[in-house]
Amino acid sequence: MSARHFRTLLVFTVLVVLSSVISGPAFAAGKADAAQLRVDMRKLWEDHITWTRLWIVSFAAGLPDQDVAAGRLMQNQVDIGNAIKPFYGNEAGTKLTGLLKEHIQGAVELVTAAKAGDAAKIAAAKTRWYKNGDDIAAFLASANPKNWPLGSMKAGMKEHLDTTLQEAQDRLGGKWAEDAKDYDRVEEHILALADMLTKGIVNQFPDRF
Repeated sequence: MSARHFRTLLVFTVLVVLSSVISGPAFAAGKADAAQLRVDMRKLWEDHITWTRLWIVSFAAGLPDQDVAAGRLMQNQVDIGNAIKPFYGNEAGTKLTGLLKEHIQGAVELVTAAKAGDAAKIAAAKTRWYKNGDDIAAFLASANPKNWPLGSMKAGMKEHLDTTLQEAQDRLGGKWAEDAKDYDRVEEHILALADMLTKGIVNQFPDRF
């Protein structure tokens, strides 16, 4: 092969690679695919509840992997924040990540207090956790008020907290059958919430799809 042909082939290969990167995930800048956005959004929130559950299971049983599960769970909050940056900007994505990290930290405080049976700490942690849920709802509603009205977002976050708390309580109490059903409810709800977020983004930014 001549040097000229080699250079031509190299340039073509680089262009193919760049093309695949540029047209990559639904969350990338530029045009996006609504169906892929739905898949990606569901995966992010499925990870959210999955790693929350894995941490709860590990913490309840005192397993040595609980810090690893917590670290992976925190990374998920970064991933969710990054996912909205192409639509709402870096500042908004970073803000959402911060709120979601507070959400996870609040859950840890609440479950820790519940395991210890400390009623005062349980009450205080629960109040802070639900306040953070309202803060997340308010942030989302401010970003997309038409498609994510405040009342709906607050109700959605409250249901997420209610079902997750019930899951943790039943796990700590050794109610295995109830715990399994709790997770099914958590999953059903979070996927509906993920779809609501996807629909809101598509409706708000129709020219991006």
